[in-house]
This record gives sequence, C-alpha cells and structure tokens, in this order.
Amino acid sequence: MMGPRQEAQGALFYEFSIEDHVPSDHMLRVIDQFVDLSGIRQHLAPYYSTTGRPSVDPELIIRMLLVGYAMGIRSERRLCEEVHLNLAYRWFCRLDLTDPVPDHSTFSKNRHGRFRDSDLLRHVFETVVARCIEEGLASGQRFAADASLIQADANRQNSSPQDDWEPATLDPTDAPRAVREYLDTLDDAAFGAASPVKPKFTSHSDPASQWTGARGGPAYFAYSANYLIDTDNAVILDVEATRSIRQAEIGAVRTMVDRVTDTFGLKPERLIADTAYGTGPMLNWLAEERGIAPHIPVVDKSSRKDGTFERADFTYDAANDAYVCPGGKELRQYRRAFSKPREAKPDQDGMLRYRARKSDCDACALKSGCCPKAPQRKVTRSIYEPSRDVARAIAQTTQYAISCKLRKKVEMLFAHLKRILGIDRLRLRGPCGARDEFHLAATAQNLRKLAKLLPQPQTPRSA
Repeated sequence: MMGPRQEAQGALFYEFSIEDHVPSDHMLRVIDQFVDLSGIRQHLAPYYSTTGRPSVDPELIIRMLLVGYAMGIRSERRLCEEVHLNLAYRWFCRLDLTDPVPDHSTFSKNRHGRFRDSDLLRHVFETVVARCIEEGLASGQRFAADASLIQADANRQNSSPQDDWEPATLDPTDAPRAVREYLDTLDDAAFGAASPVKPKFTSHSDPASQWTGARGGPAYFAYSANYLIDTDNAVILDVEATRSIRQAEIGAVRTMVDRVTDTFGLKPERLIADTAYGTGPMLNWLAEERGIAPHIPVVDKSSRKDGTFERADFTYDAANDAYVCPGGKELRQYRRAFSKPREAKPDQDGMLRYRARKSDCDACALKSGCCPKAPQRKVTRSIYEPSRDVARAIAQTTQYAISCKLRKKVEMLFAHLKRILGIDRLRLRGPCGARDEFHLAATAQNLRKLAKLLPQPQTPRSA
C-alpha cells in the first residue's frame, strides 16, 4: 500500500541534539579530540582592548578555519554558508542550532590584525606538532625536507618587466597591503634578499611572489611551501613560506631545523633532501656545524662532455695539499717556497685552484686526453670538499638507499596538499598571506594524520 504524502509540518517544541547526529567516524569528530585551543585566549589577551563591544570568540574563528582547510573549503564566504548548514561543522565549532555564524569579513579583520601581530596561527600549528610528538608519532631521528611551488594569486597581465620595476618609487602609504609587505621583506633572506638576481617579471598585485617555471612548463607567479617532516609517520614539524628560488629554500631548511631544535628539543641524526640542497655550504652546515648526517646527493658540476679527464680522475693528497694526475704529476696551488706559508684564498664561489707545471703537461703522453687546448691542466677544489666527501660516502651506504625511499613521504604530503586540500593556488596575497595559508594547511594535515593513526573512540559530550 502506498503511504501518505510526506508534508512538512511545524511543531511548537523540538527535542534535537546535534551530538546525536554527528557520526562517530566523521573526520571532524575524530580530529576534535586532538584540537586544544585552550591557550589561545591567553595568547591573544594583550591584543584585545579592555573596553568596547565584545568580539567574536577567537576559538570559534580558528575552529572554522580548521574546518575549511581540513575539508578543502577554500572560500571563506562558502565556509560561512557550510558551517551554517552542516551539522557536523556546527558541532565542531561548538555552535548550537540557533547560534549565528560570524560574517566572512570577521576573518579578514582578525587575520590582518591581532592574529598576525600575535603570530597565532604559528602558535596553533606548534600546539598540534607538540601533540604529535606527545603521541609518539615523531621521534626526531630522521628529518626530510623539500619545497613545492604553489601558484600565487597574480597573473602575467598585471606585471612589469625587470627593467621597468623600481621598488624605490613605490609609496608605502598609498600601496595595497601585499605591496607594503613586499617592501617590508626586501631585506628578508626568504624574500627580497634571497638572491641579487631580479625576476623577469614582477607582479603589481603581489610583488613578493616569484616568476618561475617548473620543469620547463609554463611560467607563473608562485611561492614555495617548505616542509620539514619526521619520516616516522610523515608528521610536519615545521613549515616556511619563501620565494621560489633555491637560495631561499635552502635558507628555509636551516631556519626550520634550528627552530624545531629550539622549540621541541629534537635534533635529528640525519637530514634527507634532494639534489637542490646538496650545495657545499649546506652540506658543511649540516655535517660540521650541526653534526647532522647529510643524506643528500652532492651537487657536482665537474663532469666533462668532451671525453677528457674529469676531476674525479685526479687523486687528492691531503698530507701535501696537492692533486695527483693520471700521469703521476702533482697539481699545487703555489709552486714557490715562501718563508711564511700563504693562506689559501678561495674565489667568490669558494673554490681553490690547483695547477700543474707547464713543463710536465708538455712532456706528458696523456695531454691529448687531459688538456688538449690548454697549456697546463687546472683542477678546482671546494673549501667544503670534506663535507662533500662525507655526503658522497653516505651515498654508498644501505641507509642512504632507505633514505631515498623515505624522501617520497614529503612529496606525498605536497600531493595531498594540492589534490585533497585543494591548495594548488593561494587565495591570500603577500608574504604574510602565504605564511598564513601554509600554517593552516600544515595544521590540518597534521590533524588528519592524528585522526588516521590514532582513531580513538570518543565519548559524546554532554549537552
């Protein structure tokens, strides 16, 4: 028998509990047990006035932002609509059915004001990292680092070529917020001072972003999201926003390693990274200054394509500070015997030059395969060669082969960031906007990691 037509009828009283309508295995219910925002009111207290109208609860704003980044909701306008309609989102934000949802403009006002002044998003991120360490998900023995390009909210049509862009002509009082942030970071090693080379184009709307192309593809304006992870369970220990150039990304890794050591007391036994981080200064900083084993391929440009002898064919004699060529002759920095030994002076790239005698090369039968177009052979040696040798020796071990597999974990996090969380293009502009988005995204990824690895049953909260 066909049932009666279902029609909505108003009732005078309702008995309804949001708690009963959120599934026990819902992502936000599992995440909620790891979200501890009890300290943010004390953290923000100095940035609120003691008079005036009461503000929106900062914990509510942070919870709404975590919902947006954890569930891949990129628009704050849409986020307000979804929190208004979705019972699970209301439950996570501690909102009852009759509680109003804050306007989307509340996010901008707090983000550009007290949130950035107090570095609140960094505080929330570190709180979640501390919880991951407390739960045993990060031992701090092996770190992995990498960077990924995230497209900025800028386009080529609204930009200037290199020769037409003069920062000195900009008026900070009449410039947009992203331009003022750019002027403030001209001396920052992660942005303006990262490299003396000017980009080909500079965006008018977000001049701190870098005009770059990935792997020969089409160029675009971008920032780099730098991750430092613990390889045990791919927990993100630190995150940093920089321009998309190698010098800034290398500097970000140094900053993150030191910051994790100072904040959480974690000192790794090894750092895993790709070839972009295998420069001499970086390897020396790890091996000599920090005592961290560099599981990183060495950047080596000494190979030759003309078939002549390479630097690897020459043997270095550390006792005499000389190279021995395949013909058995020595290459030295200085030939004269000085009463006061001269100190080796590297060039601007940190390279020392060793030269053979012209008479030795003229009489050598191997000259055609060594220096056929030069009167004598020269070999360069980096002042960081001992650290480079340490990295080369590590590359021959079984542990290095394991590290190469572990390095993929940080790449998988970037894939998750772009494909699942939908952060393949930034919504906020300027260095501060990029930093805010990366902190929130890394926080959401760590919370999802906790929910996945520690799915503990939760007792429903009492009304």
